[in-house]
Amino acid sequence: MNAIPTLDIRRYDRDREAFVAELGAAYREWGFAGIRGHGIPQSLIDAAYDAFKRFFALPTEVKLQYHLKGSGGARGYTPFGIETAKDSKYPDLKEFWHIGREIPRDSRFAEVMPPNVWPAEVDGFREHGYALYQALDQLGSRVLCALALHIGLPEDFFADKTNVGNSILRPIHYPPITTPDVPNVRAGAHEDINFITLLVGASAAGLEVLSRKGEWVPFTAEADTIVVNIGDMLQRLTNHVYPSTTHRVVNPPGEAARQPRYSVPFFLHPNPDVSLAVLPNCVSPDNPSRYPTPISSHEYLLQRLREIKLI
Repeated sequence: MNAIPTLDIRRYDRDREAFVAELGAAYREWGFAGIRGHGIPQSLIDAAYDAFKRFFALPTEVKLQYHLKGSGGARGYTPFGIETAKDSKYPDLKEFWHIGREIPRDSRFAEVMPPNVWPAEVDGFREHGYALYQALDQLGSRVLCALALHIGLPEDFFADKTNVGNSILRPIHYPPITTPDVPNVRAGAHEDINFITLLVGASAAGLEVLSRKGEWVPFTAEADTIVVNIGDMLQRLTNHVYPSTTHRVVNPPGEAARQPRYSVPFFLHPNPDVSLAVLPNCVSPDNPSRYPTPISSHEYLLQRLREIKLI
């Protein structure tokens, strides 16, 4: 498998066994795959992107009204230059917004899943932003069904572990580089924290994935394709059967670096009380358990947020 594959998820209903085998093999090798045939209307993606771009175009003092200090960036706006890839000396060159799951405020998870905030200045931000959140949440659940089958679990294994997941939709703006020296990396090399990440409609090239050979492989998906990758929580749960692959966002060469870049990843998280204890069927003599000490998904999330300087 010399290139990161793109698969049509509609085959899941037509030729399930073959699709599950191909998808599982892609993730075992790369930790990444492209998913087309996902059914999310392009009109929804475009409407959400338009609302997000209008928010990022607001004056800084307006955006800062939605920066909730002390919240770890869980909801609302996070300004430019705060998030820093683990072990990196330099912050990422981006600003972003977090949309979380809407849950009843008497939920047992209400303390760790705060209510959303919405920018009053941007028409359609809430409507299109949360509709995209829900669409990606549903698609992510379908991908998890296939991943469960590939490792011998029931198709619905993840259903009751993600139905109240602390998942995040993150519209990101990488501003144009205006300094004479153009830094190569907009977002430093990192792995994601969650179960899986779904990246919809990246507006420019720049995503690179680190192969098993140690080579950076560019992965720019077609317009109808959503990039889906494994996060550290699923890597831990599956004892690295599904690897969480290092990736980064680099600047294009020349004048293209002077253009803004927008992307919208959806980080699909398990419910806060889910244990990340290694699955017994992912342990073997050739792959002994790497994580003898269990940890809850929420404890793990807090640990990682401290590492990337969000709390």
